[in-house]
Parts: sequence; structure tokens; C-alpha cells
Amino acid sequence: MWRGTPRGTGYGWPQIVGDFSGGAIAALIALPYGLAMASMMGLPPVLGIFTSVLTAPIIALLGRNPVLIGGTASATVPFIAAAVRSQGIGGAAKVSMVASVIMMAFCVLRLGRHITRVPHAVVSGFSCGIGGMMLISQLDIILGVRSPYTQAASSTLGQAVAVWDRLAGVRMGPLALGLTVILAATLAARLSPRAPAPLIGVGLAILLARLFGMREQEVGALQTSIPPFAGFSWSAQDVFTVLPSAFALAFVSSVNILITSRVVEHFRGRHKRMKASDADTELGAYGIANLVAGMFGAPLSVGIPARSLAVVRCGGSSRLANLLHAVFLMGILYLGTGFVARIPLPALAGVTAWMGLCLLDWSAWRRLPKMSRVDAAAFLATAGCVLCVNAVLAVAVGCALYGIQGAYVRWIRPASRIPDLQVP
Repeated sequence: MWRGTPRGTGYGWPQIVGDFSGGAIAALIALPYGLAMASMMGLPPVLGIFTSVLTAPIIALLGRNPVLIGGTASATVPFIAAAVRSQGIGGAAKVSMVASVIMMAFCVLRLGRHITRVPHAVVSGFSCGIGGMMLISQLDIILGVRSPYTQAASSTLGQAVAVWDRLAGVRMGPLALGLTVILAATLAARLSPRAPAPLIGVGLAILLARLFGMREQEVGALQTSIPPFAGFSWSAQDVFTVLPSAFALAFVSSVNILITSRVVEHFRGRHKRMKASDADTELGAYGIANLVAGMFGAPLSVGIPARSLAVVRCGGSSRLANLLHAVFLMGILYLGTGFVARIPLPALAGVTAWMGLCLLDWSAWRRLPKMSRVDAAAFLATAGCVLCVNAVLAVAVGCALYGIQGAYVRWIRPASRIPDLQVP
């Protein structure tokens, strides 16, 4: 037992190591992803990193799920990108800050608890869909066929088709690095569930690249300056432009946060439902955290499955992992830029792909023939819509199937059983 920890709490050196290794690999995953998401929004790339740095301490302090790691996500890209196009960084700050206030209103009005009623089959389908999306999104890097064509696809399915069209150009260097990470992480996780499997995979990939002189694209130099406060002004027109986008952004972010939280709890082996108040409090914590990030023009933070699952797989179990994820990011930005800049992108792509494979919830696929028809349909529809459309619509479609079943059981089926009146 770790000295200074009360007897019976179960937190000792194995948990400390898990939190440190989980925070480290979550930070490594956050680097390329945060930079890419901010660039897609039209923001300075470093703001995608500062989203995690600014929000993680607040989420770790006030949030309910200790290993739900937040950061910049693709679900928020359309809303913030539109604000940047119309009003620059100031527009992004406005829409993010208003969305944060709306999220806090969701907390006060106790609306978060209703999202926790999403059926388990929909949550499993969401998990599998996100896993597939993470895997497919990295294929062009791992296969060495990345191009503007593969990155410009409007959906994950479209990106898969774009990669398929370029299979003839597969290069062995990126493929070897990506597969090294996936295989090494899988083996390490099987040998020890608490081993920092992704970190081990990245280390072996770097060693392989140095031994064989592989010249693949690397993370590159990072900007380390602290972003200034975003300047903006309000106008009456914002009621018709900013407010609708902010409300949609708040709703999308809230659904993402709470569904991802349930997925993470599932993979932690905790199948108990969240308390109703926990869901509301989680939204309030993210609302406060995102309000702080928005003042700098940084995009909203939402739950990131890849980082959260990395913490779980490395043995992380407490709020310390979330806090350390931000500390390691700051350390990378200010102290370790030289080392991180030389990490091959295919190695980090391999980490994300491995996380996607872990999220594919193979036990759910094995149970599929034994599920009820509505559970199986909701599972498949949710997973498919995540890949073909977007995550929020996928959850809506999955839940709608249960609504249709409820309406059928309540109104249509009883009416069909009424016997015809016999005319004398």
C-alpha cells in the first residue's frame, strides 16, 4: 500500500504507475489529434492542444468519471469552423463560450440525466462505431497512402473507399511501424492488463525506425507560446447567428460527453448505471472548463474515447491520470519538443488504430444472434450511422427504434387484437 493512503482505499504503486503511464500515452495521442482538429477548424493548431491543457485540471477536479479524458473532437468541427470563417478566432471564442454556458444550464435544469437513459445496445453500437471510425481514420497514414483525397472524405465510409482506391500505392515503411505498435500493444496488454501497452508499442516503433533508417513523416516542431485572450465584440445580430450554433454545439457536445462516459465505464468493467446527478454534474464540469478554454479561443473539450481507453488499458484509475495528461502535454510543449517532433506519425496512427480495435466490443458481436430483434437492430443501426453519418444522429436513430417499438406495443398491437364485431 502506498504510504499516506488510507487503509482499504486500494490505491497503491500499481495504480500510481497506471495513472502516470495512462496520462503519458493520452498526452501522446492528444498531440497529433489536437493539432489536426484545430487546423480543420481554421484555428492555430496549438489551440487544439491548449484545449486539453486548460480544461483537464477543472474536469479532473469537478467531473464525475475520473478517467474520462477530454479534448478537441471532430464532432465540434463544423460549428467552430463556421464561426471562424465568419468572425475569426473571436467568433470561435463566442460560440464556444455561449455553448459552455448552455451546457451549464443543462446541468442546472437536470437535463443530463435523461441522456443516461440511452439503452445499452445503443451504447455498445456507439462504441463499435467509434472504434471502427478510429481504425479507418488512421488507415491512410498506416498504409502510406495519405493524400488530400483521403482526408477530404465527408464520412468515415467515404474515407475507407478513398483508401481502398489507393491500395496499389501501399508503402511498407509506414505499414511496418503501424503494425509494430498494434502487435506490440496487443501482446503487452495480454501479458499484463496494467502495462502501458500503447507506450511500449510507440517505443518499439521508434527503435525500429532508427535501426532501419526509415524516413517517415514525423510529428514535427510544436509552437509553445501561450495563446492570448481572444478579442471579440457582441452585436444584436449574434442572437440569430451565434445562439443557434452554440445551442447545437452544446447539445452535440453533451451527448458526446455522456455517451463516451458510459462507454468508458463499460470498458472499466463497471456496468452499474450512473447516478442521475452524476450526469448533470459532468455537464456542469465540462461547461465550466470549456468557458475557461473559450476565453483563449480554444475549441470545446468533449470526451475522447481513444485517450480515455488508453488510460484504462494502462491501468489508470483516478483523477490523477486526467490531471497528468495535461501536465505531460505541457511538458511536451515546453521541454520535450525535440524528442516528440521525431516520433513517426505512423506510430501514433498505430496507437489510435489499436484503441479503435479495443473499442470494437467483440463480446457484443458474439451476443448479436442472441439479442432481441430491437436490440440487434439498434446496435447495428447505431454502429452503421456512426460510420456513415455522424455520432449524434447515430444515437438518435438507435433510440428511435426503441421509440417505434414502444409505440407498436402500446397502440398498434393492442388495436390489432380487437375482434371484429359480429353483425347479427
